[in-house]
Amino acid sequence: MKTIIYTKYVKNLLLLAFALASTVTFAQEDEEEAKKFSLSGSVDAYYRTNLNGDNGFDDASGLPNAAPGSSFANLPGFALGMANVIAAYEGEDVGFVADLVFGPRGTDAIFASPLYSATGNIVNQLYVYWNLSESVKLTFGNFNTFLGYEVISPVANFNYSTSYLFSYGPFSHTGLKADFTLSDDFSLMLAIMNPTDQTELNPTEKYAFGAQLGYSGQFLNFLADDGAFEIDFTGGFDLSESFFLGINAALYDNDDVGFAGVALYPQYATSENFTLGLRGEYFTETGDYGAIGTGVEDSSVFAVTLTGSATIGNLIIKPELRLDSASDDSFNFLDTDLAPQKSLSSFVLAAVYSF
Repeated sequence: MKTIIYTKYVKNLLLLAFALASTVTFAQEDEEEAKKFSLSGSVDAYYRTNLNGDNGFDDASGLPNAAPGSSFANLPGFALGMANVIAAYEGEDVGFVADLVFGPRGTDAIFASPLYSATGNIVNQLYVYWNLSESVKLTFGNFNTFLGYEVISPVANFNYSTSYLFSYGPFSHTGLKADFTLSDDFSLMLAIMNPTDQTELNPTEKYAFGAQLGYSGQFLNFLADDGAFEIDFTGGFDLSESFFLGINAALYDNDDVGFAGVALYPQYATSENFTLGLRGEYFTETGDYGAIGTGVEDSSVFAVTLTGSATIGNLIIKPELRLDSASDDSFNFLDTDLAPQKSLSSFVLAAVYSF
């Protein structure tokens, strides 16, 4: 009888131990699975005023009477940027990213989508990826462009307003790209994609091709799209612990109509919570491209943007002064009498919260 009781006792202990071990194992697995899923994003708003230009709107177009010809942060007075929500899952070899945007900045970022007006598209990025090995990664879907120094999200940009080079380069691509890690310093990317900014479908049955060669944080990019091509260099150097210099240069040509330019981004950290940065950009257009708004072929603009970046926890406050000076009178730079002028100075105060 004692043997039977002892055997049952041992059996119950073993079952209890197994149950506890299983519970701990499943809890650990659930915790590991939870760590693979992430939710991040940002919210931003701003105030903007022209110092030597009109601050009203054109009745016919509904656009500001005076604003730089670059994208985003162009509305007068208090205005909204966007809410950005990014859901991502990172598995051992595969994963996905769903990047959604709401608000004026998001609308401007996806304006070229052929179905936008019909569907109210809010997709900024939507892709899956597969790590074939430690050195090869495939990405399939809609992803932001690999060209240029600046991006759509205000969190990743130092300046709140954007450059001409960013605004007139591509925003997004839909297709298949392969990233190769060639060595500790060298990387290579090859891509086949829909025509530029055609994010939901391919209405032309034509394709664009992209390539990127990287070396120690410096990137040479190339895009060919139905006879048009763009060559772009993006990079930067830490000149000291507190001083950084970013660089962007690009050339775009589409049957002798296009643009070229260069931008420098010196940034100096005065403390852990404050950095002062300057963007100096020279941008020129060839043919009747229309980016600068002069109505004159082969015009140019020089834009200087001084931005302060103060960090308070997850909140970033960005005061910004900007001066755009064109080679000819620009219809983007209307004065208070609604007459075109060669230059426009403006002030922006932006708040960006990231999570």
